[in-house]
Amino acid sequence: MRFDYDVIVIGAGHAGCEAASAAARLGVATLLITIDMNKIAQMSCNPAVGGIAKGQIVREIDALGGQMGIITDRASIQFRMLNRSKGPAMWSPRAQCDRMLFSRFWRETLENTPNLYMWQDSVKGLKIEDGRVVGVTTALGIEFSAQAVILTAGTFLNGLIHIGKTMIKGGRISEPAAYGLTEQLASLGFKTDRMKTGTPVRIDGRSVDFSQTIIQEGDDDFHKFSFLPDVKRSLKQRPCAIVYTNEQTHEVLRRGLPDSPLYNGQINSIGPRYCPSIETKIVTFPDKTEHQLFLEPEGETTHEYYLNGFSSSLPIDIQIEALRTIPSLKDVQIYRPGYAIEYDFFDPTQLNHTLETKLVKSLYFAGQVNGTTGYEEAAGQGLIAGINAALRVKGGGEFVLSRDEAYIGVLIDDLVTKGVDEPYRMFTSRAEYRILLRQDDADVRLTKRGYEIGLVDETRISWFEKKKDAVDGLVDFISNFNIKAAIINPSLEKLGEQPLRQGVKLIDLVRRPQLTIKSLAEIVPALANRIAEIDNVIAEVVVEAAEIKIKYEGYIERERSLADKMQRLENIHIKDRFIYSEIAALSTEARQKLEKINPETIAQASRIPGVSPSDVSILLMLMGR
Repeated sequence: MRFDYDVIVIGAGHAGCEAASAAARLGVATLLITIDMNKIAQMSCNPAVGGIAKGQIVREIDALGGQMGIITDRASIQFRMLNRSKGPAMWSPRAQCDRMLFSRFWRETLENTPNLYMWQDSVKGLKIEDGRVVGVTTALGIEFSAQAVILTAGTFLNGLIHIGKTMIKGGRISEPAAYGLTEQLASLGFKTDRMKTGTPVRIDGRSVDFSQTIIQEGDDDFHKFSFLPDVKRSLKQRPCAIVYTNEQTHEVLRRGLPDSPLYNGQINSIGPRYCPSIETKIVTFPDKTEHQLFLEPEGETTHEYYLNGFSSSLPIDIQIEALRTIPSLKDVQIYRPGYAIEYDFFDPTQLNHTLETKLVKSLYFAGQVNGTTGYEEAAGQGLIAGINAALRVKGGGEFVLSRDEAYIGVLIDDLVTKGVDEPYRMFTSRAEYRILLRQDDADVRLTKRGYEIGLVDETRISWFEKKKDAVDGLVDFISNFNIKAAIINPSLEKLGEQPLRQGVKLIDLVRRPQLTIKSLAEIVPALANRIAEIDNVIAEVVVEAAEIKIKYEGYIERERSLADKMQRLENIHIKDRFIYSEIAALSTEARQKLEKINPETIAQASRIPGVSPSDVSILLMLMGR
C-alpha cells in the first residue's frame, strides 16, 4: 500500500472517472478516492448520454482520447441522432444506456488502467502548504500526499435530499453526503453557494400499458459516439415511449404545491431553468394542458423505467396519484419516488482555464462543484482537469481549448469568465462558432491535439489519418470529375431534379440540396466505384463527412474567417498587466468585474458581462493597439 501519489482525484462520478483515467494514462501515479466503489460513474439521473450540444461534448471527449464515448457505445440500448431535419451544425447524438453496465464498464476500464489506483473512503480535508495543495485526509484517518488534487464531488458536498417535507442528508438517494471540504475551502477564501437539482420517479415497466403510449424507436444506422471503428453497439436495442400529462394530472400536482419544498420555503437554492420539475412546469405554464414525458428503459433486461420530464420533490402520495391520472400509468407501480437535492458548489470564476483554482495552486475543480449540470459537461471538465494536473506534475505546459476549437472550450470559458447564476447546461446557442464545432468533425479538430499530449494512442491516430485521407480523396474526386449533361439528365429528371444545360463538375450536383453523394452514386458508376475503394469499415462515415464538407463549405469558411479575426484578440495577453481599480477611464462595473476575473486575454475580457466595447477599446489603447 502506498500513500504518496502524483495526482489524487476526489469522487468517481463522470468528471472523476475521466480525470483519473486521463492523468494515469499520461503516466502519473493517480489515486481515485470514492465513497462507494460499486457506484463508479453512476447514472444518478437519466440513463442516457448526449443530446443537444451534450452529444458534441462526448464526441470531443472521444476525439481527445477520453473514455465516455467508448463506454457509452458499449452500454447503448438505443441510439438516436437528434435534429437531423436541421443542418449538421445542429446534429446531436444521444444514447440510452444500460445504467448498470455503464458503471461496470467504467470500473473495468479504470481497474485495467496502468498507474491508476482506487481507494474507498470519504475525503474530509485537503492538506495545504504555502498556498499549494499537497494531499488529502480521509474519514478513516489516512493521509495521502500528492502533487495535484482534483475535486469532483458532484452533489455530495453537504448534500440534502427533499421528498415533500421529508429531508435526508445524502449525496444521492441511500448514499451519504460529504462534509468538511466546503467549510475548509470557504475558510481559505473560496466563494461558495447552494444549487438544487432533481430526478423523477423510477417506474416498474410491468405496470405500464404500453398500448396507450407512443413508441419511439432508435436509429438503425452507422452513427455512434466513438470514432474508433472497432467500437460497436452490441446490446439489445430497446424503444422508449412517449406519454402526456393532462388537466387532471395538473390538478393533483397543484393540490400538492403547499407541501412542495420548492414552494413552501424549504428549498431556497438555485434550480435548473432548462430542466424544471413537473411542479415548476405547471406553475410557470398555467395555461398548458399537457406536458410530454418519456419512458426510458434503464437497461437491456430490467423492467425499471426512468420517466423523463417528471422530476419532482412533491410528497410520494401526490407523485403516485398524479401519475395514475395518465391512462397508460393508471396502475403504475414505482421503485422509488422522485426527489430534489441541494448541494454546495463554488463560483467557477475562481478558476483558470486549466480548471486550476486561483487561490490554491495544484488544486483543480471539475463537474457539478463548478455549478454545471449533466454527465457530459462534468466529463468534459474532468478530462481537461486530469490532463492539466498530469502536465503540472510532469512539468509540462497547459492544455486549454479555445471557443472555436470545442464545445468543451466554450463550456470552460463561460464558467471562468461569466460564472453561473443557475446550473449551467450546454446548448448549441452558447457557441458562436457552432458550424465549426459539429459532432462529425470533432476528430479533425482535436485528435491531433490529444496525440501531441500523449492521450491519443497510435491506433486511434492511424484510424484518424486513414479517415481524413479518405475524405480528402473523395472530395478531390468529386471536385474534379466531369459530368456530361446528355448522360446524366435522364436520371436527374427521374429524381425530379432540374436537368443540366451543359456539362459540370460532379461537385456542382452534390451541392444541390436534394441530392446526396449516396443518391448520385446510384446513377454515376464512377462515383460508386470510387466509394467502393474506401475501407468498408469507415466508408459510410467518410461519405457523410465529405458531403458535409462540400455542401457547407461556404458557411464553414466564413465562420473560420470570423474565428480567426477574434483569435487576434485571444493573442493579446493582459493577465496581471493592469490594476483595473486605478483605470478611471473604465466604467465602475468594468473595473469591478475585471479585477475579480483578471482575464487572460483581451478576448476573454470582452466576454465578461458588464465589460462594454468601449471598455475593451480602452484596454487596447493601453496596450498600444
